[in-house]
Amino acid sequence: MTDPAYYGRPIVKPPVWKREIGWYLFTGGLAGASATMAAMARASGNPVLARRAALVATAAVNVSPALLVKDLGRPERFLNMMRVFKPSSPMNLGSWVLLGSGTATTGATLLDLAGIAPRTRAVLEAIAGVAGLPLSVYTAVLLGDTANPAWHEGRRDLPFLFAAGAAASAGAAGVLATPPEHAGPARRAMLLGTVGSQVAETVMERRIGAVARAYATGEAGRYRRTARILDGAGLALSLARGRRVRRLGAGLLLAGAAASRFAVFKAGFQAAEDPRYLLETQQDGRRQGVGAGR
Repeated sequence: MTDPAYYGRPIVKPPVWKREIGWYLFTGGLAGASATMAAMARASGNPVLARRAALVATAAVNVSPALLVKDLGRPERFLNMMRVFKPSSPMNLGSWVLLGSGTATTGATLLDLAGIAPRTRAVLEAIAGVAGLPLSVYTAVLLGDTANPAWHEGRRDLPFLFAAGAAASAGAAGVLATPPEHAGPARRAMLLGTVGSQVAETVMERRIGAVARAYATGEAGRYRRTARILDGAGLALSLARGRRVRRLGAGLLLAGAAASRFAVFKAGFQAAEDPRYLLETQQDGRRQGVGAGR
């Protein structure tokens, strides 16, 4: 890196989020992708996978608001976000998506377990499946909408990274929770999502230039290296023979998806603390602008 600029002081404010938000980035993607998987499994005639994926989605979508409230400190602060509906705000829109997805997912799961109101359950399950798609990626849009250089520069690629990671985590959870004879779609989602996550991460780091160092160093770098080790070992075990070995692989891939989210989360803190990241992205932008003018 070049010598420190701006007296070594941060130019943008560092995130005030606590560790709970890092976990929320993971549970939100897991909940959304699992709800979509449940709806697709039901539609394709796989009720066993549908129920197990719905249970995973219900657990994750109910943990998510608890994590937000823990970060905010007081429950009423979360409820205050429900006072308005502002589609132009990723945070406000995401809160409504979380509320709607959580209500539909939980309602459909309870009706399925009780064995009552199949038509109502089917409607709620369809709503949860559709709402699960934006729930899986809206946090990536939220991060990219900030001035933080590590997140803003990656705004084009973070949604793909989060979508792939959500599919991997939902697939891994589905493999762990479902008998192997019914877990085929979950296994495919797990494998494709893991590979897609690695590809999206590599493309993003090449696109964002100098700020990619925020993802490769410090605590973010340790999480990223951990995620790659877990993903590599998980993929190898998931392709091996033996039910227990494959389940171990699924567990490693689920842990790898969580580590990947924390790598993105911590990269934002590191990029905000060092002013050189923002200054270098501005210099790169000016150079591109001059080149385009010529």
